[in-house]
Amino acid sequence: MALTPFDDLDTYLSLPRVSGLAVSSDGRRVVTMISELNNKGTEYVTAAWELDPDGQHAARRLTYGAKGESQLTFTAAGDLLFVAARPTDSDEEPPAALWRLPANGGEAQRILELAGGVSGVRAARSADVVVVTAPMLPSAGTPEDDKRLRTLRKDNKVSAILHTGYPVRHWDHDLGPDQAHLLRVESGAVHDITPQPGMALNEATIDISADGSFAVASWELPAPGAALRSVLVRIDIGTGERTVIADDPVADLGSPAISPDGSTVAFIRETHSTPDQAPRITLCTQDFGGERVELTAHWDRWPASVRWSHDGSTLLVTADDDGRAPIFRVRPGTGDVSQLTHDDFAYSDVRPVADGALYALRSSYLTPPHPVRVDADGSVTVLPCVEFPELPGQLVEVTATADDGTPVRSWLTLPAGDTPAPLLLWVHGGPLGSWNTWHWRWNPWVLTALGYAVLMPDPALSTGYGQDFIQRGWGAWGFAPFTDLMAAVDAACERPRVDAGRIAAMGGSFGGYMANWIAGHTDRFAAIVTHASLWALDQFGPTTDGAYWWAREMTPEMAEHNSPHRHVERITTPMLVIHGDKDYRVPIGEGLRLWNDLLTRSGLPADDTGGTAHRYLYYPSEGHWIAAPQHAKIWYQVVTAFLSEHVLKEHIDLPEMLG
Repeated sequence: MALTPFDDLDTYLSLPRVSGLAVSSDGRRVVTMISELNNKGTEYVTAAWELDPDGQHAARRLTYGAKGESQLTFTAAGDLLFVAARPTDSDEEPPAALWRLPANGGEAQRILELAGGVSGVRAARSADVVVVTAPMLPSAGTPEDDKRLRTLRKDNKVSAILHTGYPVRHWDHDLGPDQAHLLRVESGAVHDITPQPGMALNEATIDISADGSFAVASWELPAPGAALRSVLVRIDIGTGERTVIADDPVADLGSPAISPDGSTVAFIRETHSTPDQAPRITLCTQDFGGERVELTAHWDRWPASVRWSHDGSTLLVTADDDGRAPIFRVRPGTGDVSQLTHDDFAYSDVRPVADGALYALRSSYLTPPHPVRVDADGSVTVLPCVEFPELPGQLVEVTATADDGTPVRSWLTLPAGDTPAPLLLWVHGGPLGSWNTWHWRWNPWVLTALGYAVLMPDPALSTGYGQDFIQRGWGAWGFAPFTDLMAAVDAACERPRVDAGRIAAMGGSFGGYMANWIAGHTDRFAAIVTHASLWALDQFGPTTDGAYWWAREMTPEMAEHNSPHRHVERITTPMLVIHGDKDYRVPIGEGLRLWNDLLTRSGLPADDTGGTAHRYLYYPSEGHWIAAPQHAKIWYQVVTAFLSEHVLKEHIDLPEMLG
């Protein structure tokens, strides 16, 4: 078999990556973003590319900014707005500004620059109204005052942040001191329509009415127990007048989508979990001035990505479903749900146009994200964009039977050829998620190209199999999810293409938790890789960036019962621990404590000279994900060397970059 891009890490990391989709209001222009590796191999630079809506002609590049572009949005007049930080002679590292690429051609023009940058942009579909999201310092009354205060902090080298509430950080960055505002843009000037928002818009989802008169946004409020809850507010874009229109004390409300006629808002309702009950996610609508209607209480799937059809007759959502994520239609009047797409892909970035058609991105483990047009009858046309990489093997489905008789399905990659392949068990994160979409960070084909079969099961707690399937593992992470994973491995090992005598396990985040749990409950694996993993749940709960989520999910007694650290003495398998210092979701203390426990208390401790079979790969500048391409390369190199040593019994030199 000829070499594929997955046979060489540099080639793999150089593959272009597609993300985001913007469609003009008349449906005649479709633009996506393509990220490509820079010449130094240290970051990806994103550019806007225009696609042929009919799928006949190649994509055409529109922007060439040295630092890349993001947040693509069309105005009602057909101009393309985007956010970019473009260096100038006087400022090599300017904040991200708002730019406009005229519909009739010409050079992009900077139309708004703020001291704290622009983080998001939205435009009305049928009116000349643009709203941006931008951070401002809490005591700044105007953009000019914000600039003065930022200069004051910078000149005096002050980075201190005084918090008055919770949370204080998110994923990989500190929160504050600035706060997200919504600003109306007019002729290069801005008008703050959400003064003194606090942290309410920190994670907001926002939609603007077609006529540009108002917006609906999710708005976070403080709740008891240092928690947050999300309501929906209607904001008059002209005056800034704000009204709470939907409030549910036992649920978070978000992802608002305003109907084309401006009479109704659709949104997602997610109930607050409890130690006994997993969350429930449903699609709702509410006429302005009316009562909430829960449309999909009868539907055993979790809707996401809410959009109205172009004519407002139908709601379009995506939902995880049996290892895929199709597009579904939901009737606003009845809640009737029908499936629009019927392939093996996961869809996102749904953008409806006239005649019942839509544009979207889709991906699977066979192809990276790519743009498509979906017609009203569900037929799909691929829009020429980037070339699909050739794969070094095949993808099959495996179904196992759990201890309680529940089917547990998996994707399994198999390398080319007929030789039985060593097996890698990959456990997904979340835990509320599914192996149903292409991953650049955890890509099974890189390992498949090296001769491994990669098993990706959806155990209890996975989405796309109904509420009861999630509930099976709720509050019992170490039980049904673990036995489901072992059943999936057993089923894979029965296949003649799998070498059952050579197996390893890997996982990140919740998958890392499961890797740690597996290590303390079985010695069937030759090696275990645990990335950004939860180890001591008593320590994790109060230190994660959203501690109130954890407090809702597990009591202290449940956390103790499900904590992997209690079983460290039973670990006899070599483990590779990977953690980034900027990981605030699973703080670095988890990795540090795991590493020390392995060396001092495990069943495979360090010897008297300090020698150990375990390894610890530490990234001082990375967070929950290993984002920098040069670090991702080392991640794959260290993982494959560790697996080769313990699974294949073969030595691979570590990269020189490690020193």
